[in-house]
Amino acid sequence: MSNLHTAKRTENFGVAWETAFGYAQALQVKDTVYLSGQLSHDQQGNLIAPALLNAAGRPVDFSAIEEQMRQTYKNATALLARFGATLDDVVEETIYVLDVPAAFEVAGKVRKEMYGTAMPQVASNLIGVSGLAFREQLVEVAFRAVVII
Repeated sequence: MSNLHTAKRTENFGVAWETAFGYAQALQVKDTVYLSGQLSHDQQGNLIAPALLNAAGRPVDFSAIEEQMRQTYKNATALLARFGATLDDVVEETIYVLDVPAAFEVAGKVRKEMYGTAMPQVASNLIGVSGLAFREQLVEVAFRAVVII
């Protein structure tokens, strides 16, 4: 058995939660790029289109999911570019949402727009969850891409 480790290349945005949680936003091993769950933040780490919360701190309105989803794909696109990749190189995505009906209503539109085709050539999962990293967050998307090395 060898002690050689597989070479990894990582990228981050420099947002506070990367250090707090301790992870890489993106990681390349050989020809595969793995993107951690992406969300709708700007370059300073501020959430774009935060959901309105009730007194208990739970989202009460899911109408911002489309804007959050679009920004999430834009962030993924920016990370992929650092590896010389685009959304065309994505082979799998997993979309985590707080409200499946609200997400299903807009996901097709946003995905087709971001991938630039009526039938994105990517395996896709849409999964409802009880919570995400930030209370105002409605969607998070993890990606896997294969690139030529």
